[in-house]
Amino acid sequence: MVAPSLTAAMEATRADFPILAQDVRPGVPLIYLDNGATTQKPLSVIQAMDEYYRTSNANVHRGVHAFSERATALYEGARHTTQAFIGAAHSQEIVFTRNTTESINLVAQAWGGWALKADDEVVLTEMEHHANIVPWQIIAERVGAKVRYIPIFDDGTLDMAAYRKLLESGRVKMVAVTYVSNVLGTINPVQEIVRLAHQANALALIDAAQAAPHMPLNVQQIDAEFVAFSGHKMLGPTGVGVLYGKRDLLDAMPPFMGGGSMIRAVTLAKTTYADSPQKFEAGTPAIAEAVGLGAAIDYLNKIGLDAIHAHEAALTSYTMDGLAKIAGLRIIGPDAKARGGMVSFALDGVHPHDLAAGLDSAGIAVRAGHHCAMPLHDRFKLTATTRASFYCYNTLAEADKLIETVEQVRRFFA
Repeated sequence: MVAPSLTAAMEATRADFPILAQDVRPGVPLIYLDNGATTQKPLSVIQAMDEYYRTSNANVHRGVHAFSERATALYEGARHTTQAFIGAAHSQEIVFTRNTTESINLVAQAWGGWALKADDEVVLTEMEHHANIVPWQIIAERVGAKVRYIPIFDDGTLDMAAYRKLLESGRVKMVAVTYVSNVLGTINPVQEIVRLAHQANALALIDAAQAAPHMPLNVQQIDAEFVAFSGHKMLGPTGVGVLYGKRDLLDAMPPFMGGGSMIRAVTLAKTTYADSPQKFEAGTPAIAEAVGLGAAIDYLNKIGLDAIHAHEAALTSYTMDGLAKIAGLRIIGPDAKARGGMVSFALDGVHPHDLAAGLDSAGIAVRAGHHCAMPLHDRFKLTATTRASFYCYNTLAEADKLIETVEQVRRFFA
């Protein structure tokens, strides 16, 4: 059961999210449980972006006029806020991208195209989002490298013994893993994964898209060379993501894209590049979106990531206990204590899309499908699942409504 004081504290945040006061249809209030896909935005984020456009809109870095300098200060201020949020040593280690997907593609193309050779190996896991599979498959095919996968047990946890065996080849150059599975909710032992990768002289990348919004994240403690996450999954706007990279490595890597802003000098014969992170931020960046991300981080810091994680853990445990009592329902992934704030499940005789539609009729927004993790669903012999994912503004009453409605849908299709 969720501690009443914690629930009350988190419920108080709901007033900061105007969208949550809406009815999906007359008399049917919104219950938003699709936070693993994208989160809602507090007023402070909306207002920060509105204020930027009303008072400071200009391009950054290039102008000497007052508005350009003001916009640059806001944009770079968001970089410093992000640096502090993840415990990076330097703001130059923060590269703004569009999302986690672009961050991983940047590493796969810029680092992988520069460092990977034929017969080198990249190690992933069977639980990865497509964004951490496809970019590595593309670069591996281009350079002749191989992609290997750490298998998972039936409970959705990693087979660490198999991982150690993969590292014994001596050919592994990169280990790229998710911190928290977007389907199973599994919280992986990333510090141990990175430590073992380094022992094998491999680099490490962590997909923190489902971790950075929900629990404290310190990149220096994790010690991975790269960490990627998205603004829209942590109360910020769409269109802005983050790539953390160790400074010496970013400085050594070639750029991902060419164009304005990322250059030091251009002649008709040759181009020299700016220092990191500008080297990886070609063209006009997502300025307002970065401002919004900074405001979202401020909001999360005010609540506290430890408090958010505890709230979600309690909600997840409560929901799993309730769903487990429904006949024919199968939850995939580990016990509540080993997962983040999401539950994916399948219901005998009911397609996940039909279940999601039934939940939507009660105002409950969930995600149904393979969640951009087709190999993982193949592993569990499922074509799709239904996923409920929580955040700071979700409540016990909403969890109860989810459980009640799933049971109603089951009876309808029985």
